[in-house]
Parts: sequence; structure tokens; C-alpha cells
Amino acid sequence: METKEKIEFVGLPLAIYREIVAHLRQVEGVKVGLIPQSSQQFDYNQSQVSGLWISWTPNSSFESRQRVQQILAHYQNRYSV
Repeated sequence: METKEKIEFVGLPLAIYREIVAHLRQVEGVKVGLIPQSSQQFDYNQSQVSGLWISWTPNSSFESRQRVQQILAHYQNRYSV
């Protein structure tokens, strides 16, 4: 059974979320996608998505998981989220 993990970066713009997803999709054994914003009220300071989801295929390696953590840490440090 595949479980999806939700990852949120508060205030991160949609374009950066898309960049993260594109980056993560290059890692072997990883599936990733965007989670649509669920708020009914538009807030300019919020992203157009509520986060991203990530799941691991059965053949994902420890190295793949480490790489994902490195990528996420890069974006957290770069955008101070």
C-alpha cells in the first residue's frame, strides 16, 4: 500500500512549488504532485496550492530518500520557510 506524505511551505508561490515538484520527479523511486488550495477565500499572501504530496515506490532506495531530504532542505534554506 502506498502512503502519501504531505509537505507544506507556508507562503511559497506556486511557481516555486512547481520547481520543487519538477526537481523531486527526477529522483528515482519517488512520486510527487501538487495539492490544490482548499480555502474558499482568496488571500494574496497564501500560495495557490496548499502543499505537495510525496510517496515512495517499492523500489525506492535509501539514497533516493536522502536526496529528497537534501532537495527539500535546499528549498527551505533558500526561501526561509
